[in-house]
Amino acid sequence: MSASRFIKCVTVGDGAVGKTCMLISYTSNTFPTDYVPTVFDNFSANVVVDGNTVNLGLWDTAGQEDYNRLRPLSYRGADVFLLAFSLISKASYENVSKKWIPELKHYAPGVPIILVGTKLDLRDDKQFFVDHPGAVPITSAQGEELRKQIGAPYYIECSSKTQLVLSSLQLFLECTITCKILTEFHAPLICRTSRVFSTQQ
Repeated sequence: MSASRFIKCVTVGDGAVGKTCMLISYTSNTFPTDYVPTVFDNFSANVVVDGNTVNLGLWDTAGQEDYNRLRPLSYRGADVFLLAFSLISKASYENVSKKWIPELKHYAPGVPIILVGTKLDLRDDKQFFVDHPGAVPITSAQGEELRKQIGAPYYIECSSKTQLVLSSLQLFLECTITCKILTEFHAPLICRTSRVFSTQQ
């Protein structure tokens, strides 16, 4: 299996939770400092898994309500979703089950989901919560409980700014890629990995 294969990964979640920053950090090792709301954007990364070169297509989507009708067009053919919420935003955490899971089940039933908590670097930043008194931190335990609630196989936490735990994101993407390749070649589906999430509180 030396031929390059394509895997489509689509990110979803509320606006301003850090989806675009996560993808840029993952693909280019840089962190954008200015926030510009995404309409739709695509990123690409080549990953080698068990000797196979895989082109990972990363689709960035807009979380704002203005794009509710347009956004699902990008779901067609998705192999995996990255469902993101901010670890410093209770609203984005609650919208995972209220808004995003119903939307994904309607438009893309059966597609695996990786639940991702973003902005990990700010959760323990005391000054941030002094400056933003309405912000509520989401703990790892709450994230894990949400994972169980929505039936996602994986939950990870990451910081795009510090690149903390982004290696775990790559682990799960590679696991998904491996499973996809095995399925396409009708081989026994054996995908070994461990569910990893940050234990920082």
